[in-house]
Amino acid sequence: MKKNNKQKKTKGKILVGKVVSDKMDKTVVVEVIRIKEHPKYKKRYKVRKKYKAHDEKNQYKVGDKVVIQETRPISKHKKWKVIGLAES
Repeated sequence: MKKNNKQKKTKGKILVGKVVSDKMDKTVVVEVIRIKEHPKYKKRYKVRKKYKAHDEKNQYKVGDKVVIQETRPISKHKKWKVIGLAES
């Protein structure tokens, strides 16, 4: 019988953003900035979106650049968890 040495696939999206709030218990608010292009005029512009992410140990502070991953719903608004610090 063969053993399967497959790597575990990451489920969900992975985003990089900056922590803008850490006032909640075990939760941080991460702002992700993306650059979109207008379909007709081709001008590029920034789009900002804030995600609430689960931080089990309350270790990430405002200003940290973090990586978040989509996961199962943890609460009404939390559907992301912090994986770790992003490389600068």
